[in-house]
Amino acid sequence: MAGTASEYIVHHLTNLTYGKLPAGYERADGTVLQEATWTLAQNGDEASSMGFWALHVDSLGWAVFLGIVFLALFRMAAKRATTDVPGGLQNFVEIMVEFVDNSVKETFHGRNKVIAPLSLTIFCWVFLMNLMDLVPVDFLPQLFHAMGVEYMKVVPTTDVNITLGMSLSVFALIIFYSIKVKGVSGFVGELTLHPFSSDNIFLKILLIPVNLLLEGVSLLAKPVSLALRLFGNLYAGELIFILIALLPLWAQWTLSVPWAIFHILIITLQAFIFMMLTIVYLSMAHEDNH
Repeated sequence: MAGTASEYIVHHLTNLTYGKLPAGYERADGTVLQEATWTLAQNGDEASSMGFWALHVDSLGWAVFLGIVFLALFRMAAKRATTDVPGGLQNFVEIMVEFVDNSVKETFHGRNKVIAPLSLTIFCWVFLMNLMDLVPVDFLPQLFHAMGVEYMKVVPTTDVNITLGMSLSVFALIIFYSIKVKGVSGFVGELTLHPFSSDNIFLKILLIPVNLLLEGVSLLAKPVSLALRLFGNLYAGELIFILIALLPLWAQWTLSVPWAIFHILIITLQAFIFMMLTIVYLSMAHEDNH
């Protein structure tokens, strides 16, 4: 584990990265690779050298694990569902389903059976990933360090690759439903004939590049803002926990408990915002007013 304060911070913010190092690369332990090799990075420099196709094993692993936890809990609740006095798990699941269903009914104005299940999945999955931020910052990293794993980031939403991956999936659905509902011509017209238009055909043609620029930027900003909002809030929260962990023990308890209580609101709110923006964007994709 890292020694100085800066090393400690860098260590806790470094992902367990798997990727390909080129032939002739000198590794952190002094060995020189004779041929290109897929391997786990030994430090941040090696992770950077692996380039675009490197995988953050810890972020992906925890995201998949928490997704399985979500599916297992809801499947268990469904199998144990009863019309008699429900148990605690059934009550919780019913409350979650009703909450998400009401949010969709109030916000989504189209007709699509996919939106409610998608929204429920997004809210619960993002919430569980955010919830990992409340695990003491040293507990899991030290546990994996004892098993020989040097780096372990346990909050998937503090990894911009995870949040951007989710937002790009939502973006793909936006494009798909925009074309499905409005047709290719309607979708292209929405990007090129608004917000500025004219009855004069020549002026309308001249305004197409301006409209495309404005609407294109607005469209592309959706997945970027969706990803960076979630990433930024959770990354900042994790960083504060790490900084608190550097303080004396009495100060850690004095500051970490109030911050953790306040952070419960943040992790819930960010999951809710990600879900609501997804519903709003998909509702806009289903609108065919022109």
